[in-house]
Amino acid sequence: MRQLLWDHGWYRHATHQPSPNFGPRPAGASIDLLVVHSISLPPGQYGGPEVLQLFANTLDWDAHPYFQQIRGLEVSSHFLIRRDGSLWQFVSCGDRAWHAGASCWRERSNCNDDSIGVELEGLEGDTFEPAQYQALAELGEAIRLQYPLAHVAGHEHIAPGRKLDPGPGFDWAHLQQLTHWPRAWFPPEVAV
Repeated sequence: MRQLLWDHGWYRHATHQPSPNFGPRPAGASIDLLVVHSISLPPGQYGGPEVLQLFANTLDWDAHPYFQQIRGLEVSSHFLIRRDGSLWQFVSCGDRAWHAGASCWRERSNCNDDSIGVELEGLEGDTFEPAQYQALAELGEAIRLQYPLAHVAGHEHIAPGRKLDPGPGFDWAHLQQLTHWPRAWFPPEVAV
């Protein structure tokens, strides 16, 4: 089944748009953390090409005043789940995407080294769509079958004080219900 789902770290059920913003993982990295993020560009606007353009380094910095705040940013995530549940992949899971930044979880710093980042199209603190939870649960299960997944956290958990996403609008208990992952995989401060 694994071979049907994955091809060199690329998930077969995602639309692929390779990003130039990635690098190799350190030798011996155990890909055991799933990091949940939220993103929308401009903030609170959904469905446009801006997030895809950001990850491809093709965003027109002059197209919206907010973009001046992030001008020149070179970031990526492994995956993006749109509001309708459609799934995009930008970086092979075998490679290191640039999604976590300065971070620490399970007594390890630099979470980019051993995590898979999933962006949900949304605004931190706002709610997310049922289709997004379903797509995240299905993707998470596919990741679990391929990699030694044992932890899931939000960007807010791995970079507290610096990041706030996905925020209080994200329903961790619902994700656990859909995935049946052990409670111990989740951050201690979230009620699941």
